[in-house]
Amino acid sequence: MDITETETLPTDEASFDLIANALETVGYAIIADCLPIALGVALCGRVIMVASECKRAGVGRGKDHVLDGLIRTDGIRWLHTDDLAETAYLAWMEQLRLGLNRRLFLGLFDYESHFAVYETGGGYRKHLDAFQGTSNRLLSTVFYLNPHWLPEHCGELLIHGPVGDILLETIPPDFGTMVIFQSAVFPHEVAITQHKRYSIAGWFRGRGV
Repeated sequence: MDITETETLPTDEASFDLIANALETVGYAIIADCLPIALGVALCGRVIMVASECKRAGVGRGKDHVLDGLIRTDGIRWLHTDDLAETAYLAWMEQLRLGLNRRLFLGLFDYESHFAVYETGGGYRKHLDAFQGTSNRLLSTVFYLNPHWLPEHCGELLIHGPVGDILLETIPPDFGTMVIFQSAVFPHEVAITQHKRYSIAGWFRGRGV
């Protein structure tokens, strides 16, 4: 696939079926090699190029937004539409939004996403992505951009059950893996990483939130 051909980006209906079925049955999906490999490679190069532009991320919203290194240490940079690889990724996620709405009638209205860069020793403590008292985020997505990730690098995504302290999944941030889960249902965390770690985090939102 040529990443310049965003108008003809292939629609992967089989992947959409798999994701929709997983969301409907267990509430989350873990898909390896989800996007065209050429797009993943381009995004990997892109995140390395723009890593110096990343700003320290905070927690909370509006007046409650704070920087807290004990909770979260990643740097972020929102995706732009003036870069071909970033535009192609956003186009693919738009196809996914439409595909999930057709299959599950979720009312997904728009999508926002950013690069996330964790330095060695960084992580993100257990949290929910949906802000308290709102329905702002319906589905969370993570796409990993780490070729040749090794077990000793750690930095796994840990997905917990909605009730109690049950660990459901331990997901290494392997290149090309996509994780999608219900934002208000599944607490999750990024385990302390022993190697620089790259990803794209994003959220499908409902209308008017």
